[in-house]
Amino acid sequence: MELIERLAKHLDRHAVVQMLQRLVHLPSVTGEEDAAQEEMIRILGDLNGEVDAWRPDVRELKGQPHFPGARVLTPRLNVVATFPGASPAPTLVLNGHIDTVTVGEEQRWTHPPFGGEVADGKLYGRGAADMKGGLVAILVALGTIRRAGLRLRGSVCVQSVIGEEDGGLGTFAALVRGHRGDGVLVCEPTRLEVAPAHAGVTLFRITVSGRAAHGAVRQEGVSAFDKFIPIHQALLSLEQRRNEALRHPLYEGIGLPWPLSIGIVTGGTWPSIVPETLIAEGRIGVAIGERIADVRRQVEDVVGETASQDPWLSQNAPRVEWIGGTWEPAMTSPDHPLVRTLSDAVTGTTGRPASVRGVSYGSDLRLFTNHFGIPGAHFGPGDIRQAHFTDEYVALAEVEAAALALAVTVVRFCGVG
Repeated sequence: MELIERLAKHLDRHAVVQMLQRLVHLPSVTGEEDAAQEEMIRILGDLNGEVDAWRPDVRELKGQPHFPGARVLTPRLNVVATFPGASPAPTLVLNGHIDTVTVGEEQRWTHPPFGGEVADGKLYGRGAADMKGGLVAILVALGTIRRAGLRLRGSVCVQSVIGEEDGGLGTFAALVRGHRGDGVLVCEPTRLEVAPAHAGVTLFRITVSGRAAHGAVRQEGVSAFDKFIPIHQALLSLEQRRNEALRHPLYEGIGLPWPLSIGIVTGGTWPSIVPETLIAEGRIGVAIGERIADVRRQVEDVVGETASQDPWLSQNAPRVEWIGGTWEPAMTSPDHPLVRTLSDAVTGTTGRPASVRGVSYGSDLRLFTNHFGIPGAHFGPGDIRQAHFTDEYVALAEVEAAALALAVTVVRFCGVG
């Protein structure tokens, strides 16, 4: 408790609001991260980090094994700061992505999406939860350790990465560049739960063909929209079967750990023309231990079987494509020393037993664990239910609590020189 009390005394709560507001003020949709990354460079420099900022070459990275895929190829800043300890090891990586999804329909927001407004202890704005709140928790944790006068024996590597929402380009580029460690904490929004596992995700596009006709004689055409309806119903049935059959101890109590969701539907060219094409894009979750290729085959089989039962679709087969990045499922044992150190820190700083469970979204953690042999977990402030949503927010008290737990974990994992 002496360490926790010492660190808690030096935690700067004003810095939580100030840094988070500055980052939220700077839009950083995937592909447009530079302004926010320049702010991260400034903050990390002020903390005496050795900053490495570069623009990853996607063409060069595509030739590397396990390249995660990317749709946005714009060159932009990737940022890593190293805080050397008294000895080279152990090194703990603290990872967070600076990029966000789009705002969506801005008129639906009751707080400006880039305003950083504070109300009832919550800070609102795109990226507040996913995951600028996590990045600020990292920054405040390092500042807390510094003000407490603790000299770490091991090193800390802070990664502020681009392109996570698009597949993981920034994290992959940092790992290929050599920015690695003995463990990693990815500060995604977990509501302060310790999450050593995440589901996989793969994105799909389904194209359904119909036959155009004037809307006044629609029976002479074939509506691609109507033909998609049974395909969608079959996909939802697949989702139900998968979630009933594929269970895992870290996902008990989660009703839909491997969800399937259609995110974009486009079709037709004119209100009074029967739509001859419909394109649906979505995602399907991949369970712990599953292979993405097997899940893709299940989707393709369901679409094919549904089409075979329809006279039109059996002659005009829907096309299934796999697009964007791929997020394989990943897991580190809950008994791993880093996971236990984090869990103990959360218990000690919050006063309640840490909750250890998996999350149903994909993340960059799988790049560390699956391809570079670096164990780790997710831990951060905010709720995934607020991410990608109108009026996204993060509770400031959670950011503070995450910062303190991270500071304790860093000190215990790296040791004091």
